[in-house]
Amino acid sequence: MQQFVIGFAVLLACSVLGPTAGHAQDASSPRTISISGEGTVRVEPDQATVRFGVVTQDDDPEVAREENAAAASRAMNAIRELGIPDRKMRMETLRLQPRREYNRQTRSYEERGFEAVRQVVVEVDDLEQLPTLITRIVQRGANRLDGINYDVADREAVRQEALRAAAEQARAKAQLLAEALGAQVGPPRQISEQDFSFPRPQFRIEQAAAMAKADAAPEPDAYAAGEIEVTATVQVTFDLMVEE
Repeated sequence: MQQFVIGFAVLLACSVLGPTAGHAQDASSPRTISISGEGTVRVEPDQATVRFGVVTQDDDPEVAREENAAAASRAMNAIRELGIPDRKMRMETLRLQPRREYNRQTRSYEERGFEAVRQVVVEVDDLEQLPTLITRIVQRGANRLDGINYDVADREAVRQEALRAAAEQARAKAQLLAEALGAQVGPPRQISEQDFSFPRPQFRIEQAAAMAKADAAPEPDAYAAGEIEVTATVQVTFDLMVEE
C-alpha cells in the first residue's frame, strides 16, 4: 500500500481588495484574499519502462538483418521467461541502413557495410524483476541500453493527493494572514490549478550496462529508484470578512 508523505512549501501571494477598513462592506465589491498554496507528495515508484536496442553489422544487409532478428528474439524470450506478457513489449524502431565511418586521412565518410538497429520497449510492473531482466537481455543479445524510467501506476491518485495538500495549505495561509489583520476567512470564491510537476527519475544507463555485462548476480539495491516527489500549486481566492 502506498504511503503518501505530505510536505508543504511556502509560496505566498496575498492581496486584499475592496473597501478600506471602517466602512460598511459593499456586497457588489466584496473584500477578498488571494493565496497560492503548494502541496508535495512523495511516493515510491511501482513500475518502470525499459528501452533497449539490438545493433548488428555486416557487409551483407540480409545477414545484418537476420542476426539482428535472432538477437532480438533471444532477448525478448528472456523477458517472457520472467512472466512478462507480450502486451508489455513493443518494438519502437527497426532500421536497416548503410554504416559509415569517418576516415581522418581522407577527411570523408566511407561506407563500411550495413547496420540493423532495433529498439524494444518493455513495461515492468514488478520492480523486483528489473535487475534480472536487465542482466538477461544484455547477456542474450541486447547490446544497447537506451533508458530506464520509473513511474507510478496510479498517477491520478497521487495528483489528487498533491492538489488536496496544496488547497489545504492555501486555506491555512489565508487564515493565518487574516487573523493577523483582525479578519476572518470566508468560503472560497475562485480556485485554479497553477502548476503540476510529476518527474520520472532515470537510472544511470552506463551503470546498468556494466553490471549486466559483468556476469555477476543481479544487485536489486543498485536499481532502487528512491522516491518520486510530486508537486502541485493552486491559487485560491477567499472571501474576507472584516469586523466592523
